[in-house]
This record gives sequence, C-alpha cells and structure tokens, in this order.
Amino acid sequence: MAKPSPVSPLAPKQVPVLPPIKGVTLATAEAGIKYKGRTDVMAMIFDQPAAVAGVFTKSKCPSAPVDLCRAHLPKGRAKILIVNSGNANAFTGKKGIAATKLTAEIAATAANCAIDEVYLSSTGVIGEPLDATKFEGHIEQMVKTAEPDAWYQSAQAIMTTDTFAKVATQTASIDGKNYTINGMSKGAGMIAPDMATMLAYVVTDAPVSAAVLQDYLSASTKTTFNAVTVDGDTSTSDTLLAFATGAEEFTNPDDEKLAAFKAAFHAVLHDLAMQIIRDGEGIRKVMRVEVEGATSQDAAKKIAMSIANSPLVKTAIAGEDANWGRVVMAVGKAGEPADRDRLQIRFGDIIVARDGEREEGYSEEKCAAYMKNDEIVIGVDIGLGTERFTAWGCDLTKEYVEINGDYRS
Repeated sequence: MAKPSPVSPLAPKQVPVLPPIKGVTLATAEAGIKYKGRTDVMAMIFDQPAAVAGVFTKSKCPSAPVDLCRAHLPKGRAKILIVNSGNANAFTGKKGIAATKLTAEIAATAANCAIDEVYLSSTGVIGEPLDATKFEGHIEQMVKTAEPDAWYQSAQAIMTTDTFAKVATQTASIDGKNYTINGMSKGAGMIAPDMATMLAYVVTDAPVSAAVLQDYLSASTKTTFNAVTVDGDTSTSDTLLAFATGAEEFTNPDDEKLAAFKAAFHAVLHDLAMQIIRDGEGIRKVMRVEVEGATSQDAAKKIAMSIANSPLVKTAIAGEDANWGRVVMAVGKAGEPADRDRLQIRFGDIIVARDGEREEGYSEEKCAAYMKNDEIVIGVDIGLGTERFTAWGCDLTKEYVEINGDYRS
C-alpha cells in the first residue's frame, strides 16, 4: 500500500486566502471513489451561467470528461463544474461515456440548467470504470450547501499524488473598477501539458466575454502550463478552464482597458504552473532552462523541453552534478538547428562550455557549490538566431520511482 508523500520541500511557505467572487460558490464531498476518509469531489456552481473558455490535452487518447467539455465549449456558458479525484474515467470505453452522461444529468438537475452548461473533469487512475452512481445525492447536496469561500477545500478535494493544494489569486483594475481572479490547480506527475495529470480552473468577476477569456487563456498557456514538465508524459485528462461571472461589457481582447487584467490573469496561470512544478513527484530541485539564440521560438522551445525532459539531465541535477555533457546531448537530440562550435552553456552565471569546448578556467568546485541550490538555472545560447524560450522542470529522484511504482496499490 502506497504511503502518503510528505509535503514537497519546495511548497509555498504561505498559502494565499482566496476572497469570495460574486456569482460563484463551491462545495466538496466524500464520495468514496478511491480514497477513504477524505473529500474527492468538488462542485463549482454559478448563480447565473458564466462565460467559459478552455484548453485541453492534445493526447490522442483523451478522457471521456475532456470529450464532454470540448463538446459543450462552443456554447460558451457554464452553470456548474464537477471534478472528482481518484479515477480519471479515461480509456473506459462505452462505460466512460455512460458515466459522464449520468454525471452530467445529475449535475444539470441539481443546478437546474441545460446539459451543455455542465462541465466535468476526472483525475486519477486510467482504465478503471467510474461508478457515477456514487455522485447521486452528493451533487445535489453540494449545490445546496455551497459557500463562496471554499476555494482551498475545493483544491484539496481534487488532489491525487499532490502533496499540497494549489491556489492563487490576483486583483486587477478595469476602467477604474477592481476585479478578482482566483485559481486552483492539481498535478504532480504525468506532467508535460500539451494543450499535467493536470487540471486547473480560474474564475473572475471581471465583465469579459468568453472570446476574451479564450484569447488570454490560449496565449498564456504557451508560456505557463505548456512550459513546465515533470516527467515528459502528457495526461489523458489535462483540462484548463476559465470562467467569468460578470456581465460581458468587454468583448475585444485587444481593448487597452484590459491590459492590467490580462497581466493579472497571466500571473495567476504562471503561479499555478510553478506550484505544479514545485510539487513534482519526489522533487528536491526545480530546473529552469533558458534557451536563447535559436532560429525560431518553436526551435527554442523544443530544445528547452529536450533538456528539461532528459532523464540524464534530471538525474544529474538530483545528484548535484554539473554534467554539461548531458546538456549538449539534449540539445543535439532535439532535432533543431544547432552548431556545436557556437554553443554556450552555463549553470546559473557560471559559463561551463563555449565555442564547442569546456570554458577555459572552468572551476568544478565553484559549479559544484552552485548545484546545491534548490533552483538550478541551465542557460543555453545556440548562437544561430534571436529567439528564446524558458521551460521549467525538476530533478528525477528515487522517490519518483517509488510513488509511481505504488500508484495503483
């Protein structure tokens, strides 16, 4: 039987208190889907249908709840969100489709809304049928008892191998009025979002349309959730949804009045993505990979992710070994334009290799001391162009193997 993992040593020292947002309430329940003695279902209920936007996994084997959300998204309105942990309802065939249908029907009845105003997410074990009858009674009760300040409890309910609940909040001004942006996420393994098992939900009372939300969500995802990797594995269930409860006064994403809101919205997504990487399974160190001098941004990203995903680089970081040869390997295997004789590699501010060979005067002792830090920066200058990309990863430890070796136990 797997034992609960201790809280990540890189967990935030302080947890923000998320203020209530007008028009939304939350609740949790113990449905006994997999876990005993803990909440495993979260409901988010909107007083009036909210504007909604979303991005999802690019996995060719998506879960049934992902299919449902994609089907409902064109309407652009949401009345209720139901999220369960312990079972991903993925690769569950006709039974999975039936489970989402039943869950959506239960939720629609409880929230008194249309089926296509229901959004679902499931996270946990893949391939196990989800018994949706376990939601009966619970969803109706959650709708009745939902509270405006149950953000942290809701983030706890959707955890799987996470060691801490992930929440973030920002305030932004639009045309002289202040609005709140709250967010929660979960994820610690199977993280290489390509839109990790990653779920995230952001809610605001700002008076923006679904089109504005979708524009900002798609743009920010590229440099936040799509720039982090724990293990290089993209989940079947990745879902990122954003909701706005205010009247749709602003419908143009390029409206200058929305500049502060756009920045705060991005800040919430970035905060949540960084919490996911800081809770990577078995993590002891965060790796920030800064690639510059690439021929295109796409090339810069592929090289950065090649480094961040390399098991050899990750184990070197875990062992506090400045093995820059493994970085060279990861650059070369990325398949993007690179020139061995123009390459420069650094750990932090310490240049270790330049122009195709080890840096003259390189100090192993100085670099070894730097590698003891909790956050390691690997800088790579390709030397062929002007494009750059930053990715975040983590080390690979024995604990990661233990956590995933026991995951279904």
